[in-house]
Amino acid sequence: MFFERRKWVQVKKLISEADLVLEVVDARNPEGTRNKEIEKYALKSGKNIVIVINKSDLVPRSVLEQWRRVFSKEFLTVYISARERLGTKKLWFIIKKVAKEKISNKPVKAAVVGYPNTGKSAIINILKGKHSVGTSPKPGFTKKSTLIKASTWLKVLDTPGVYREKNEVEAVFKGCIEPEKITDPVVSAIELIKKLMKKKGKVFEEVYGVKEKEPLKILKGIGKIRGLVSGRGEVKLGEVAKIVIRDWLKGKIKVYFEPRDYNYLNREKIPTLRRN
Repeated sequence: MFFERRKWVQVKKLISEADLVLEVVDARNPEGTRNKEIEKYALKSGKNIVIVINKSDLVPRSVLEQWRRVFSKEFLTVYISARERLGTKKLWFIIKKVAKEKISNKPVKAAVVGYPNTGKSAIINILKGKHSVGTSPKPGFTKKSTLIKASTWLKVLDTPGVYREKNEVEAVFKGCIEPEKITDPVVSAIELIKKLMKKKGKVFEEVYGVKEKEPLKILKGIGKIRGLVSGRGEVKLGEVAKIVIRDWLKGKIKVYFEPRDYNYLNREKIPTLRRN
């Protein structure tokens, strides 16, 4: 299981200090990138939670509305694109709505939490109005907490991305681990290809021009197209696998998941990805 205790302790401490928790999730897989442990801790600590579905420019609006309706049964929810500056007014509206419920005259503190690579720092840049926090497509870019004054009534706490995954395959699928840190990128890439093709069969043909249907053959096909072949004519599978994983992280492989891909039996049960 991938787990960094120091980061978890830090994030929980910041949640305890905050009045409001903004949980950022990836619009391509909102349910898969929710952090249920953080939600549970925040609720236990009496904090308001707002789910911010980021990267909305990668998903049709109709699908985003479906996710908003599903999540709104539990928490206030808004979808935005930090990169394209879409939906930011709605985000401000919700934050102000929650802030009005705070009796104290002190500024509201909002902790921005979520998986690595969901765009937490980009959202903070929007709230600040300046590029005061570095952003990067590399998961885990934020290494420590930062307190930022967003306005006279709002302070924002940036937190490190944290996650608990049972294996590298799940971490890759959820976009929270960079290719260089993966023990076996080929295995992870093959499993990622399987998951994405179940949802969109021709996605790798669209992105790379490869018509193969088997994951290993897809990797070999991409390697030949990109010229990643050794002197003996063998495809450099490790390098190709890292390219595919990195393209998934950056949103170049356009696949998204809908509420119907998960089994929502009731609010008490945690949904699981439906297998075809």
